Amino acid sequence: QVRLVESGGGSVQAGGSLTLSCTASGGSFGTYIMGWFRRSPGKGQELVAGTTWAGGSTMYGESVKGRFTISRDNDKNLLYLRMNNLKPEDTGIYICARGEDGRIDGAYVLWGQGTQVTVSS
Repeated sequence: QVRLVESGGGSVQAGGSLTLSCTASGGSFGTYIMGWFRRSPGKGQELVAGTTWAGGSTMYGESVKGRFTISRDNDKNLLYLRMNNLKPEDTGIYICARGEDGRIDGAYVLWGQGTQVTVSS
């Protein structure tokens, strides 16, 4: 059974950077869409970034465009989220997920446990 495991979260000051990683334990990403979601109090859960299998198409939430970059290494089964110029409003639990219907803005049914990111002002 495939499990998604995130790492790389932590506490950082505003303006700082972090890189999150997600790996597939017990399997691979396959050719699925992969995405990063953020869950935060008062905002619920939102899609932060998503990418197709080959990385040829990406999508970003409006609040992170120009600051975050999603990438993947399919040979190593690793998904990354590079986060630059972090803001306090980026605080939340970042969750890796696998899409199921071929659309970045579609359905995701396999989820990791998440990694906490805290940005202080």
